[in-house]
Amino acid sequence: MRIKLPASVKMIIDSLEAAGFEAFAVGGCVRDSILDREPDDWDITTSARPADVKRIFRRTVDTGIEHGTVSVLAGDHAYEVTTYRVDGEYKDFRHPEEVSFTSSLPEDLARRDFTINAMAYNEKEGLVDRFGGMDDLQRKVIRCVGDPEERFSEDALRILRAVRFSAQLGFAIDRGTMEAIETLAPNLSKISAERICTELLKLIISDHPEYLKAAWELGITKVILPEFDAMMETPQHTPYHYLNVGEHTLEAMRAVQKDKILRLTMLLHDTGKPSMRTTDHWGIDHFKEHGPVSVKIADSVMHRLKMDNDTIGKVKLLIKYHDWRMHPERREVRRAMATVGADLFPYLMQVQYADAMAQSDYIKEQTLQRIMNVWDVSRKIEEDGECISLSRLAITGKDLIAEGYRQGPEIGEALHQALDAVIDEPEKNNRGFLLSVARKELERRRSAEDKNT
Repeated sequence: MRIKLPASVKMIIDSLEAAGFEAFAVGGCVRDSILDREPDDWDITTSARPADVKRIFRRTVDTGIEHGTVSVLAGDHAYEVTTYRVDGEYKDFRHPEEVSFTSSLPEDLARRDFTINAMAYNEKEGLVDRFGGMDDLQRKVIRCVGDPEERFSEDALRILRAVRFSAQLGFAIDRGTMEAIETLAPNLSKISAERICTELLKLIISDHPEYLKAAWELGITKVILPEFDAMMETPQHTPYHYLNVGEHTLEAMRAVQKDKILRLTMLLHDTGKPSMRTTDHWGIDHFKEHGPVSVKIADSVMHRLKMDNDTIGKVKLLIKYHDWRMHPERREVRRAMATVGADLFPYLMQVQYADAMAQSDYIKEQTLQRIMNVWDVSRKIEEDGECISLSRLAITGKDLIAEGYRQGPEIGEALHQALDAVIDEPEKNNRGFLLSVARKELERRRSAEDKNT
């Protein structure tokens, strides 16, 4: 087995070996290289102690020196170099009480989570695989190193990571590993929201976001995303659907590209349906007003997971309008683009398309055609440069100040009135015309003020 190491990684390993120490590329970079995937980063493990690493290399950063990690700067990149170690007892399902350095590579590999992440490589020794990682790669299996309950008790986040790796690689989870997940999934409640969020996002942005169903089956979402459990338990007896709410959600996630905003929107767009479900006397389910409820639930979920405000705002806006059945008429589409925003409108089209793709065949063809027609109209509006936002308006706040408008709400109100007129009739986006209208409006305002004084 030959792995092509980046020049900087080879330099670091060679330098450590020249100083009398062992050094190997380790973990995910080895796994991904074997799978012919581009590694996100390259980690190095070594018998050298942190002080030795800092002595050998001129440019270093103490990244996690208490755990034996020093980052070596080479060119524009930083590479984590970690001393072989053995972890002490875990009491909080997150961190070892202490770490002990060791001179044994096998002891270091034995503390890692899964066999496919417990392989090391250098050009002198070749592939070091003490736990069957290569066999598991060939069998496409996620399996813990050693006793799975022990591994998951050390760091409960590994429970979610197992499903995440399964989704990213399209691998099955080993039965013994699955049984340990089912037993210990409640321990995920001890893990910080930030760490949960990182792994959950990697799962839903993977090639197989539908593997979230495995997280539900194993009891993981019950702890980290109970809203999904509610969706999986909510049927949709309606001509428009053939799947329950949760299964529809999984199909909708599959139908959009691997984008954080899009996948989160599809994950959360129907979270309001479980609480809004009603059934009429014909046995048909209805979910009236589920959209606003979904927005509130999505806001709660994303804040609970400590997501950034930009992501939260975009996802909520897309969920709010995900069911907007606009017609492919230019005025209506301009109005929608102005409401949602020109940058986000293509996302809304993808959301609506994915939502329709995950529904039954009942009027599906007509729905998809309408969405594509609206999308086409929006592209023509963009190509023609029609005004759909204040930034494209032919007048600005400074123009209104020059006409005598007061700074503050008065200007904002006047600009939005102008935008409303221009959205309905694009030809009115003319500086002279808009200033003329603004002058008349200002005269009306001042006259009304005089009468009230």
